[in-house]
Amino acid sequence: MTQADVFEGERHRITGLASRILDDRHEAEDIVQLAWIRLHENAAGIENVPAWLTTVTTRLCLDRLRARIPVPAELREDSAVQDLTAVGRSVPDPESSAEQRDAVGQALGVVVDRLTPNERVAWVLHETFAFEFDVIGDILGRTPAAARKLASRARAKLADADSGAAGSDRQVVDAFMAAARGSDLVRLLSLLAPGASVRADAAAIALGTPERIDGREAVADFFDGSARAALPALVRGRPGAAWFHHGQAMVGFDFTVVDGAVEAIVFCAEPEVLAGVVRLQAAGDTPGAAAP
Repeated sequence: MTQADVFEGERHRITGLASRILDDRHEAEDIVQLAWIRLHENAAGIENVPAWLTTVTTRLCLDRLRARIPVPAELREDSAVQDLTAVGRSVPDPESSAEQRDAVGQALGVVVDRLTPNERVAWVLHETFAFEFDVIGDILGRTPAAARKLASRARAKLADADSGAAGSDRQVVDAFMAAARGSDLVRLLSLLAPGASVRADAAAIALGTPERIDGREAVADFFDGSARAALPALVRGRPGAAWFHHGQAMVGFDFTVVDGAVEAIVFCAEPEVLAGVVRLQAAGDTPGAAAP
C-alpha cells in the first residue's frame, strides 16, 4: 500500500480531528491538504504514517489557533519543535465511540475564547479522542504532566462557562420549551425577541418542518402547544432541544439566545449536526431511557 493510499484511508479521521480542534470544517479541510503536502515532502523515513499524520495535523491546527485566537501575553505558551518523523506511537482506534467524541468536541465552540491554543488541543485530544498524556506531550513538546495540567485547566474553564452564561441560556431554552408544551402563549411571547425567527436546514425541511417563520407572534403561534416530545439537548454545543427516536437524535432545535431572549431557532437534521447532539438529563427522566 502506498503512502497516498494510507493518507486516503486516514483522511476522514484527521479531518474529524482538525474539525474538533478548530471548530470549522472548511479550515479543517485546508489543514488536511497541508498535511498531505507535508507527507509528500517527508515521505522517506516515516514508519508510522497514521501517528505522523495525527501529530502534523494537530500541530498545524495549533499554529492556526495561535494565529486566530487573541491570547494575553502572560498566557502564551511556547511549544518546542520536535522532529515530526520521530513520533511513532500507536494512536487510538479512530472508529471507537465516534458519536461521543463528536459530541464532546462540539462543546469547545462555546468557550473557544477562554482557552489558550495548547489548552484547547490538550482537551480535544484527551477528552474527545482518548489520547494518553504522554502522546499529547509529544505532540505539544511538553511533558505528560504538563499536558495533563493543560487539559485540567481547559476542563475547569469549560465547567465554569457551563455554570455561567451557558447555564443562563439553558434556563431560557427550558422555559421556552415548557411554555410551548403547556400552551402558555403569553410566556412564549415574553421569551421571544421582537425579531425572532425560525429556520430549517434542507434535511429538516424534507422531514416536514417549516422552512421559515418570521416575527415574535408567528413563532409563538407555531410553538404554542407543540414540541411535547422534544427533550433537552446540546445542539452545536449550545443549550437546545431535540426529537429522539430510540435514543437517536432525529431533529435538533438550535437556539440562539441573546440577553435572555430567544432570537432564533434552527431545525437541524443534517447528519453532521445530529452526530454532535447530546441528550441532557431532564427532571424526572430515567437515565439511558429511550426517547420517543
